[in-house]
Amino acid sequence: MALMVGARVLARNLLRPWSRLPDAVPGRTGPAAGGGDGVRCFGSPRVLVETDPAKGVAVIKLKNPPVNSLSLEVLTEFVISLEKLENDKTFRGVIVTSDCPGIFSAGLDLTEMCGKSQAHYAEFWRAVQELWLRLYLSNLVLIAAINGVSPAGGCLISLTCDYRVLADNPKYNIGLNETLLGVVAPSWFKDTLVNTVGHRTAERALQLGLLFPPAEALRVGMVDQVVPEDQVHSTALSVMAQWLAVPDHARQLTKSLMRKPTADRLVKQRDADIQYFLQFVSRDSIQKSLRMYLDKLRQKKG
Repeated sequence: MALMVGARVLARNLLRPWSRLPDAVPGRTGPAAGGGDGVRCFGSPRVLVETDPAKGVAVIKLKNPPVNSLSLEVLTEFVISLEKLENDKTFRGVIVTSDCPGIFSAGLDLTEMCGKSQAHYAEFWRAVQELWLRLYLSNLVLIAAINGVSPAGGCLISLTCDYRVLADNPKYNIGLNETLLGVVAPSWFKDTLVNTVGHRTAERALQLGLLFPPAEALRVGMVDQVVPEDQVHSTALSVMAQWLAVPDHARQLTKSLMRKPTADRLVKQRDADIQYFLQFVSRDSIQKSLRMYLDKLRQKKG
């Protein structure tokens, strides 16, 4: 209970009220990248939101440089941004993308999983669960406009979306590569991938920690479309129009039929899943692996 209260307090402190971007004027509309007249720009420190009420579409942009790592703060701000859009009946669809060139998201922030307290690990993992549940079960149409590399948690975010558009750049690999770090992808990560690409492809990809280049990601069904890099956003908008042409109630009920059984498996065992994560991440061998990997990253930066 204390952790849940702590998360709520953090959420209120982070975004109360929602802050407008520096160049946005309250009560007025302003231009936004990829948008036109009538696009409103809102934001939080690490998650930007551009809304176009006329089209009923919003764009959520991750902005946590250098690699859009999913820290506790980013996870919390992402959930709050999505919740705000879901509660505003003006919006029917969201495009999820990145504001950091060449990086969609490098995944979970490993510093949140290394050298911290048990209470912190629990709060962090509950936030990861919450983002996945919110995205996976959202009544909104979610289109991933993947404009950069997307390993691990970045891949997971894209897999929760209804449709994935990937930029055709050989450097932009995508996949759940946790095993390469000595980490096991949770069962609900696995389920999300299996539901997308099938059991055998998922089994091989998860065990080997495979990262797929665009052409291969398209072939196995991890993404739905690969387009030139400068056409990712426009393609996402075109796809969005197709999905929004379907009556909301029919599409939403169908989505629930397809996804609720998978989500329910986590909902029924959230506390057990957190306890398993605590036991796993607290192992000396895991902490050692994480420290070594983080040290390598620091050396590269140096």
